[in-house]
Amino acid sequence: MAEGAKLKPMKKGRIGLYTMGLSTYWEQFPGLRERIIGYGEFLKEKMALHGEVFYYGLVDSEEEGRRAGEWFQAQNVDLIFCHSGTYSTSSAVLPVHQICHAPVVVLNLQPAARINYEQTTTGEWLAHCGACPVPEIANAFSRADISFRVFNGLLGLEQTPAISLANEVTKDRPEAIRAWKSIEEWIQAASVRRTLRHSRFGFLGNTYSGMLDMYSDFTMIQAQTGLHVEVLEMCDVDRMLREVTETQIREKMVEIEEMFAISGDSPADPIAKKPTAEQLEWACRVAAAQEKLALHYDLDALTYYYHGAPGNPYEKLQAGFIVGHSLLTAKGIPCAGEGDLKTAVAMKICDILGIGGSYSEIVVVDYEDETILLGHDGPFHIAIAEGKPILRGMGLYHGKQGTGVSVEAKVKSGPVTTVNLTQTGDGRLKLILGEGVSTDGPTMKIGNTQTPIKFHDHPDDYMDKWFREAPTHHCALAVGHHARLLQKVADVMEIRQVTL
Repeated sequence: MAEGAKLKPMKKGRIGLYTMGLSTYWEQFPGLRERIIGYGEFLKEKMALHGEVFYYGLVDSEEEGRRAGEWFQAQNVDLIFCHSGTYSTSSAVLPVHQICHAPVVVLNLQPAARINYEQTTTGEWLAHCGACPVPEIANAFSRADISFRVFNGLLGLEQTPAISLANEVTKDRPEAIRAWKSIEEWIQAASVRRTLRHSRFGFLGNTYSGMLDMYSDFTMIQAQTGLHVEVLEMCDVDRMLREVTETQIREKMVEIEEMFAISGDSPADPIAKKPTAEQLEWACRVAAAQEKLALHYDLDALTYYYHGAPGNPYEKLQAGFIVGHSLLTAKGIPCAGEGDLKTAVAMKICDILGIGGSYSEIVVVDYEDETILLGHDGPFHIAIAEGKPILRGMGLYHGKQGTGVSVEAKVKSGPVTTVNLTQTGDGRLKLILGEGVSTDGPTMKIGNTQTPIKFHDHPDDYMDKWFREAPTHHCALAVGHHARLLQKVADVMEIRQVTL
């Protein structure tokens, strides 16, 4: 495949980890220090399957806490796991996080499901008392205005250390499975944070005039997500268009034939026809230019909209955008129409997590099936399609100028999550999440993407909740139920969230 066909890689989160304890214990209870460090090494090895882990080792005094904070700061970590190995004073832990301000998750993961009551010594008990210091640490964090999260459960060891008097094989216990699922989600959330902070979002053209919910300040977006917005002009695309070769057009045609089914005329809508050879050739030419643009500016996502005077040469250019932007979305460069930058961010978050993120809005409610249809006339995330998406020739784009080829598709049947990124009156971003099920209900044949979704509430009740949160009217549609994961993304990025 062509050079531009390569998926853009996600950046792994840089994860800080340390084990806390109390230096006074080490001479009193031989073997305890090495034992809890061993638990920390176990955490490091398992976490390394999901992220880039920086294990400091033991923090057992305030001096060690300061050294650890400076070390984590130098490693530029995105998240710190504070492993409560045994009792520790909060004075040892607090300096770590006063120096390095990465989000912190306190892990209270007990090695055994039950101690050996008959034989347990004080030293043995101390290896299992990770919960003991957590209230003290939480209090210190709260008074120091440091946000924190605590997760409780079992460590999930696969074998019992020789020193232990209890059975520490807990890998199949639900408390361990749940703990490791949560740890993996926290690491994924940190990866989203890091990837966005190294991302370049193209903003091509402008935002659709009058859609006040979508207007956002580029500086505000960068301040709250870390991404860079590269402002692009239609002449940039036109410049790329002039460089497209016939070979590149043919390569795009092969790509399109692999990914899409070419439609006949719509049985219902007279403006939705079989694409003409000229329309397909133009879509291929424009798609090649769009890929050149993305490569030239090293884009990780793109939002776009152009409204020019009738007959403007750029009108024809933008009319060919949908197919090429669907191809870019499939390659890890999600594209959102109508200049909706916030929804492009939501789509990118979903794409980083590998759960799709197709550009959508409310289409219509089916009160017979009690579903809400979500979709749009625009790019589609091909990786989450039910079957092959269909290309239709459009006699016009409703509410816009021009004619061209559009995508008709449906998200896979099964669990889905709606991911809406909006902006509140005080200028803060907010994530609105909803979980439902994509059904095999009927859709229209009008060249738009449409997915009927059944939420846990009646459509009227669900929309009451949704609209009350003052959303952006577009959202990203992801496959699977991922509210818990996305809540962690919002937490790590310090973005407000609400789950409907």
